[in-house]
Amino acid sequence: MTLDELLDQYGPKVAAAFREAIEAIKSSIVVKTIVERLERGDIAGAVAAVQIEPEAFAALELSLREAFNAGGINMVNSLPSLIAPDGTRVLFQFGVRNLEAERLIREQSATLVTNITEDQRQSLRFSFEDGLSKGQNPTKTALDVVGRINRITGKREGGYIGLTSRQVEFIARAKESLLSGDPEAMRKYLELKTRDKRFDRTVAKAIREGKPVDTDMVRKIVMRLSDKNLLLRAETIGLEETRTALFSVRDNAIRQQIVAGKITAQEVTKHWDHSGSEHPRMQHIEMAARYRAEGVGLDQPFIANDGTLLMYPHAPGVPARHKIGCRCRMRYEIDYLAAGLRRYRARAA
Repeated sequence: MTLDELLDQYGPKVAAAFREAIEAIKSSIVVKTIVERLERGDIAGAVAAVQIEPEAFAALELSLREAFNAGGINMVNSLPSLIAPDGTRVLFQFGVRNLEAERLIREQSATLVTNITEDQRQSLRFSFEDGLSKGQNPTKTALDVVGRINRITGKREGGYIGLTSRQVEFIARAKESLLSGDPEAMRKYLELKTRDKRFDRTVAKAIREGKPVDTDMVRKIVMRLSDKNLLLRAETIGLEETRTALFSVRDNAIRQQIVAGKITAQEVTKHWDHSGSEHPRMQHIEMAARYRAEGVGLDQPFIANDGTLLMYPHAPGVPARHKIGCRCRMRYEIDYLAAGLRRYRARAA
């Protein structure tokens, strides 16, 4: 199975696990409790009532662990058996309970969940405060934030649960634009990639007439905008976190062979391959040209033109400008001849 096939298999699983966690949080919300706390001006209490807790994302962490383990097994299976000159065969194996492997996936999962919960609480706080500051009553504010129940499906739609604080602010600006009656501001809404195009004619009509979009219609538009942004976030988490897990475990799998004495770090080189994506990063194209042939040692980083050090694509701690949407690949090349001779000499000594 190729790396792309692993991404195709586990990326959607991770995304689905995130969506399911958000759906579970939404279904457990008691709007009455949130409204009562907002009536008292207790913003922190209203945020707490939504119950954005790390435990809610246990399935998300499990899905990442599955991707990680599958990636490690796939990596060692892709390596040919090492045969020394005396005919000795060495099999490469991946230990799913390896302490460093456990630390890597545990750290990635914990960082992801912490970032989700902390950012979510921040966005909820902003949304509750924003609604009340505009004179909305607590009930409307609560429903705008947590979403409204669809009588057909019985599920909450719209709202800001699961969105990043940046997405919440972005949607709030779109809402203000539609309610402003300003043609220029409303035209910006029609440029949004996550909008529901079924409402375009309504917005275009309001622009021609120089009037704000009807309030009830804006509520429907914003609900769909929120839902589409939630899907986008789930897809982004699925892709980015699965990529991080797979590249991290590939590196760990190689290092497990070194610890086991099957190869040495000096017998391994890393090579950066550009993906040829639709919107390539020029720095990554340049890295591919620089490192494709000779590569670097296992413990050496690739160096981008802006000075960023990258041990491999999507390595933990790599800044977003080198990570989000990156589809680059990395090859490990092992000098099997040197490794075989080394093992033969060691046995003969």
